[in-house]
Amino acid sequence: MRIYRHYDALPAEVRGAAVAVGNFDGVHRGHQAVIGEAGRHAQATGAPWAVLTFEPHPRDVFQPGGPPYRLTPFRVKAHHVAALGVDTMVTLHFDKAFSQRSAEDFVNDVLLDGLGVSHVVCGYDFVFGHGRRGNSEMLLQRGIEQGFGFTCVPAVRDGQGEIFSSTRVRELLAAGDALGAAHVLGRHYEVDGRVEHGARLGRTIGFPTANLPLGEYAHPRRGVYAIRAGIDAGGDTVWHEGVANLGTRPTVDGTGVLLEAHLFDFDGDLYGRNLRVALLDFIRPERKFAGLDALKAQIGDDCAAARRILSRP
Repeated sequence: MRIYRHYDALPAEVRGAAVAVGNFDGVHRGHQAVIGEAGRHAQATGAPWAVLTFEPHPRDVFQPGGPPYRLTPFRVKAHHVAALGVDTMVTLHFDKAFSQRSAEDFVNDVLLDGLGVSHVVCGYDFVFGHGRRGNSEMLLQRGIEQGFGFTCVPAVRDGQGEIFSSTRVRELLAAGDALGAAHVLGRHYEVDGRVEHGARLGRTIGFPTANLPLGEYAHPRRGVYAIRAGIDAGGDTVWHEGVANLGTRPTVDGTGVLLEAHLFDFDGDLYGRNLRVALLDFIRPERKFAGLDALKAQIGDDCAAARRILSRP
């Protein structure tokens, strides 16, 4: 998948695309329906298949300094969009100046002059332009006037009638419901990052860990999870089962929130390497123990619980 960070002077092979437009934080099953609809139009007409999105997330611009909330930072979002088979992702820089552009200018300058769209697809709740004046009705009307197709994808619901949404994923993760979050996402929730040096305390008690800072990721419930960890090996990802603690490490007076992953039957140096940690199921809340011996005994029990979870079909 090709990625462009501008809409000016795009190559001819990108212009004329069927384009899915949105923030797509999480790339959950609702987002996948929007992006997939653009793909169907692209396939039917022989047009390129593109996604148009924005970075940073508008919330970073309008509510700076708030608690972390991203489900898929840019690198991870691009990975999940590419996995759908999209040809091109155009990522526009979003700031206050961009937010002041009128909805009409966005259609004229970005969609028409920049991308030369053949078809536009968005979700039912997508709004754009200064004052959030742009919406599905405007895109439909402008499409009729300017000769591009338009599709608004309605809310996508599960078998219980619940809407797939980024907000729902965040709420499920905050409750420690990793399986529920996976249901909405269509895959297990992952934290992706570069392994940092820690205090190396885990090695002294027989459970070495790979430490990932959460950064801008939304914080799931603090506690212990059964995981699968993917190690970046060039063009491939090698997966290992394991257990992880997400929290502040109160037994050793830790500071800051870390994801500490212990990989089963793995002996190697992960410092500085990229790691993807998928949260499969919640085991227990984080708590403070009387000392390292009690912590070590509990980690042994956590490993056994994780192995039972990971043995499920």
